[in-house]
Amino acid sequence: MSHSLKPASFSAETPPSLLRSFRAVRDHTEFLAAALMPEDQTIQSMPDASPAKWHRAHTTWFFEQFVLLPRDGGRYRPYDEAFSFLFNSYYEALGARYPRATRGLVTRPGVEEVGRYRAHVDRGMAALIEGDADADGSLDTLVTLGLHHEQQHQELLVTDMLHAFAQNPLAWRGDGLPVIPGWRLPAPEPGEARFLQRPGGLAMIGHDGQGFGFDNEFPRHQALLQPHALSDRLVRNADWLRFMADGGYRTASLWMSDGWATATREEWDAPLHWRPDGAGGWLTVTPGGLGAVDPEQPVRHVSWYEADAFARWAGARLPTEHELEAAASELPDFHGHVWQWTNSAYLPYPGFRAVPGAIGEYNGKFMINQMVLRGSSSATPPGHARRSYRNFFQPEKRWQCTGLRLARDI
Repeated sequence: MSHSLKPASFSAETPPSLLRSFRAVRDHTEFLAAALMPEDQTIQSMPDASPAKWHRAHTTWFFEQFVLLPRDGGRYRPYDEAFSFLFNSYYEALGARYPRATRGLVTRPGVEEVGRYRAHVDRGMAALIEGDADADGSLDTLVTLGLHHEQQHQELLVTDMLHAFAQNPLAWRGDGLPVIPGWRLPAPEPGEARFLQRPGGLAMIGHDGQGFGFDNEFPRHQALLQPHALSDRLVRNADWLRFMADGGYRTASLWMSDGWATATREEWDAPLHWRPDGAGGWLTVTPGGLGAVDPEQPVRHVSWYEADAFARWAGARLPTEHELEAAASELPDFHGHVWQWTNSAYLPYPGFRAVPGAIGEYNGKFMINQMVLRGSSSATPPGHARRSYRNFFQPEKRWQCTGLRLARDI
């Protein structure tokens, strides 16, 4: 693969054209994969992660299954009928699929053939976009959904590959394994954290209808906020080191029961990807490679269980997702650092209805047993963040770029 690709940005708010936006997002996926060897792209380091090759193929499958075949089935011919089984993720309405936990066992198709598959679908998409009058705007809607879906997988490609590299002993030997080109941790917000007083009251929550939004961001509605205070800074590594030194991972009273059981079983004693440096400090693997834990950087790769325990240790709590959304413009590090765990269960907004058909499986059926995260991370692609975005994971997950800020009741 060539390294000549440049990072691309995509904005649904001011798209130059649907085809140019399509090409920009598709090129950005290839840019992220450009530094990876074929062996890198095939590995699956745990059941939650997927091979980079699979991410490239699945996002292509999405356009083939949801756009090309329904709208251009008379002219478009699938690249390989078997790919509809191999690269389906969780869409029950579209039939059987290969098990998620063993995607790393699929060595074929190889990296080059996945590239040919992407090119085949891209040609079909270009012909469709250029030739479809799209009088009702439905093509634009579908393609834009597919582009934001691909951006989600771009972030997963980064964090999944980061997890895989972090298992490699060469990373901890200091050989500087390449991770993903173009990603560097942003400079942290300077200064000491302070709590911003928020009066509470009614707040409008959810997507305002301007530009793209996933279905779980709708409908827009009022939420009643109680008076509270929010930290204007994310929790930093220096704060976390104090939590660790004070026995935070050894004090059961700080933890939810399920969290304590998980932390004990998994032998957690630090955030994911942290390792002792042998001299009393800590090393970690980031999207930029191996380095010392920077005390000023926001802590990342912690689970909801850890975030909740830290908040209790600090005499605070996690904010609700509504509190964060309402205050987003006042928080200088709301975007671009870490996804922020909230104290909100992932549930539908009042009046939410999943759209009919397989597309309706995108978000709605996951609204159980998960916690909401807000903001965006250093791995979130350009043009993909917005204040109403609702990310979500199970409370024990920590391989994503997840951190926290504190809240207090007034």
